[in-house]
Amino acid sequence: MKILMINSVCGIKSTGRICTDLAQELEKQGNTVKIAYGRETVPEEYKKYAVRIGNNSDVMIHGGKARLFDASGFGSKLVTKKFVRWIQEYNPDVIHLHNLHGYYINIGVLFEYLKEANKKVIWTLHDCWAFTGHSALCDGIQCERWKKGCFDCPQKGEYPRTLRDNSEANWKRKKKILTGVSNMTIVTPSNWLANCVKESFLNCYKIQVIHNGIDTLKFHSQKSDFKEKYRLNNKFIILGVASTWNNLKGYRDFIKLSQILDETYQIILVGVSDKQRRKLPKRIIGIRRTNSIEELVDIYNAADVFLNLSYCDTYPTVILEALCCGVPVITYNTGGSPECIVSENGIIVQRGQIEEVAKKIEKSKSEKTLDGKMISRYDKKRTLQLYLKLIDD
Repeated sequence: MKILMINSVCGIKSTGRICTDLAQELEKQGNTVKIAYGRETVPEEYKKYAVRIGNNSDVMIHGGKARLFDASGFGSKLVTKKFVRWIQEYNPDVIHLHNLHGYYINIGVLFEYLKEANKKVIWTLHDCWAFTGHSALCDGIQCERWKKGCFDCPQKGEYPRTLRDNSEANWKRKKKILTGVSNMTIVTPSNWLANCVKESFLNCYKIQVIHNGIDTLKFHSQKSDFKEKYRLNNKFIILGVASTWNNLKGYRDFIKLSQILDETYQIILVGVSDKQRRKLPKRIIGIRRTNSIEELVDIYNAADVFLNLSYCDTYPTVILEALCCGVPVITYNTGGSPECIVSENGIIVQRGQIEEVAKKIEKSKSEKTLDGKMISRYDKKRTLQLYLKLIDD
């Protein structure tokens, strides 16, 4: 069987690793797999799967169009037509879509092909972009305009940032383009996102929940020298991890928290930019984003508590990674975040209640770590088996 996956990145970040993990399992079973991607670099071990859609210049042009005209997903027309010709030559049996935003593909051209080709299509949604007129992060301000039709978007300054609001027309355009594929199943990583899809114009499709998983052989409790390296042996370490940091990810709330806690605590933020790192207060150590799992595991194992202060999350794998490294978790009651928490291994706090978070940090010291049975719930093998079954059915 031939399988084609389409995602913004390949082999990096959470969505890119989901694609390559699945590709490796499919290949073991004798399938041929390609991953079409739009941007950034591909780790050497995954280049055999990778097919790039366009180039950096195409991404910049599409991004410029999105910035000026609120047209994310509507650029890259010629590039996508060329890519469709490649799909026709490759002739996959199954097409598995992931993130289609990211300024690399034209959804109109792609879905015109999908409707005509009558292939089996799976679309894993990792956020809300598909059914909104603009935002991927609408839950960050609990906006629900997308249920009946977007307008006057309050998040035009958020990704995909734009100078012009075209959300009303975009919503109508997406509804027309993205509905009408004869054999498509939508997969979501959380029940929360599945319920959102059921209230959107995508409710015409079958919806299945497949929770994200992680490699529990790599993410586990182990000895860490991180505290020694940073001379933090006497500090209580509070950890936050993100691929990029902004206020919707909780950046401002971590700053507030650093002003509340005394000198016995040290906050570590992984994924900050150089500009952010230079501006961080003394009680926060910033570390640039890393694609090294070994480095990340070392940092997790040095933490005394993991905080997820995001205002919009579908099913954050960083929570799973922390839990499997034996780190208690405190998370905002955001999107699918509470679904990551099982009994006695985490604390849920209402969004924005940073004083309450500070109080709960002390309680986290007595929280239990996960036993083997609980860890197996987060193993990516379980996730991959569900995807394999969906592809084979």
